[in-house]
Formats: sequence, structure tokens, C-alpha cells
Amino acid sequence: MDIKSYQDEVQGFVDRGNYHAAFNIALSGLNACQREHDQTGVDQCLSVIEGVIQHLVEEFGSEEYLEQE
Repeated sequence: MDIKSYQDEVQGFVDRGNYHAAFNIALSGLNACQREHDQTGVDQCLSVIEGVIQHLVEEFGSEEYLEQE
């Protein structure tokens, strides 16, 4: 998997606020790597997914939620 291209595609959806598509692409990448038994790719995909989640937390989390971290 071309991880840079994958990251750019997911980030493009995040930048446009289309989190549903970002997660779908991210999960598809994860599944593809898992099918290929590519643990490095799986780990990279998980990192991308964590980035999407962090963006959601920062954009939508309340002060109380953000202070929990």
C-alpha cells in the first residue's frame, strides 16, 4: 500500500469535514492490509485512524471532554 497516498486521501476528506468517508477509506485500507497479512500497513492505518479521531475530538469535544485527556 502507498501509505502517503492513503494518508493524503483520508486527510482530504477530513479537511472537507467528510468524516464518514474518511473513516470508510481508513477502514478499507486497514482491511486490505490485514487481508495481505501486512502488519506494518495495519499499524500505519491504525495511526491514520487515530489521527481522524483526534481531529474529531478537537473539533467537537466539549471543554469537559477535552480536559479528561
